[in-house]
Amino acid sequence: MTRRPDPDRGIAIGELAARTGVGEGTLRMWERRHGFPAPERLPSGHRRYRAVDAELVAQVLRERAAGLSLAAAIARVRNSVADDEPSIFAGLRRRRPDLQPIVLRKRLLLALTRAIEDESCALAERPLLFGSFQHERFYRQSQRRWRDFARTAELAVVFADFARGRTPPDGPVELPIDRSGPLTREWAVVCEAPGHAVCLAGLELPAPATRRDPAREFEVIWSVEPAVVRVATGVCLQLLRRVDPELADRVGDSAPSFPPGPASDRQLRLAAAIATRTLGRIG
Repeated sequence: MTRRPDPDRGIAIGELAARTGVGEGTLRMWERRHGFPAPERLPSGHRRYRAVDAELVAQVLRERAAGLSLAAAIARVRNSVADDEPSIFAGLRRRRPDLQPIVLRKRLLLALTRAIEDESCALAERPLLFGSFQHERFYRQSQRRWRDFARTAELAVVFADFARGRTPPDGPVELPIDRSGPLTREWAVVCEAPGHAVCLAGLELPAPATRRDPAREFEVIWSVEPAVVRVATGVCLQLLRRVDPELADRVGDSAPSFPPGPASDRQLRLAAAIATRTLGRIG
């Protein structure tokens, strides 16, 4: 007797392939290069898809048949059904429950963030770059660095409790956040470019008002897996879309895809370089 898939446990990749006619290898390639379709991961690492993902894949096939490139077709379908995530950290936790957060104090988190920024500035070509700073005063402390990053970025955006949105000619786009929302507790940096992908998102843990600034603690996720970074980029574009839909849609249609080749080797070298820079900063 054939066992029917349990909708409460999601759809396995084989079932999704059978429903859509898209092979398992192709679905994995789409996820690796474009972050689509975005499965949840069981603790075992197995992929589980929603029933609606079969229709989304079918929509991509229809857009391809109409003449769009794969990247543009995926971007159009993703934008049409994008979930409204409250923050980058929340989006990563919901869509990738297999990622295990770690708790870091501000000093170590700052060192890791600086290492990611420096390595990305050195290697990423025309990246999509996003930063979440909680408060404007924290961004102003890093403004000079981010102005340098913005000069070579395809798009650079920073989120903080700005009084209003700005697009300075010599710096990243400044987007205000809801001061009662979860972004006021979030610290994040996301960098995605062809052949380069890294993201970090941290949620500040509740603490007594008397705790000194260096002792602040964050629950942190960071990754160099392209599919994870694409999820983070997608959430950032959603946040951008709330303020500037035209800019978000334009960027979404041209979001970088990961090129063919040994991505795992490149990303392992990137992770090692970031770890080395981090150790150098705290040593």
